[in-house]
Amino acid sequence: MSDLSHIEMSVSPVQKFREYLTTKGMRLTSEREAIVEAIFSHHEHFDREQMVERLTSENTGDKRVSRATIFRTIASLEEAGLIRKVARANDRAVYEHAYGYPQHDHMICERCGSLTEFVSEEISAALEEITLKHGFRMKAHRLEVYGICDECSKPKKRPYGKLNMV
Repeated sequence: MSDLSHIEMSVSPVQKFREYLTTKGMRLTSEREAIVEAIFSHHEHFDREQMVERLTSENTGDKRVSRATIFRTIASLEEAGLIRKVARANDRAVYEHAYGYPQHDHMICERCGSLTEFVSEEISAALEEITLKHGFRMKAHRLEVYGICDECSKPKKRPYGKLNMV
């Protein structure tokens, strides 16, 4: 979960996805709409299996949403630029909203897989300076910092063995 504030959008994610599907000659089915609403109802990182579990365990109306439809819709949402892959945690791709949230970066713990979002004006300013220097027109940036989180860095509390008590 993140402390990034939500940006007010004039077009909802469902409407944005409908527009994208129209350009592909596809329509927004009730199943696809249920998937988009489930994804955008909370700002949290998720993997495809978590979304399958959420959509098959919750009541999504009269329609059942199949695993294949969930996987295809997630791929379409990524292609549409509404969500993006952030990292792999426990060998699964993790996604987040790309639409409706400000530019931010991630710290990813290699032990527990936790993702910490942060915003750094200094990093953004440095990137603007670097890209300007090289004549590069930056559209966006993505920074993933890998390491060990504070919790995983703490020494493990071990019970003292008999030899340590001598």
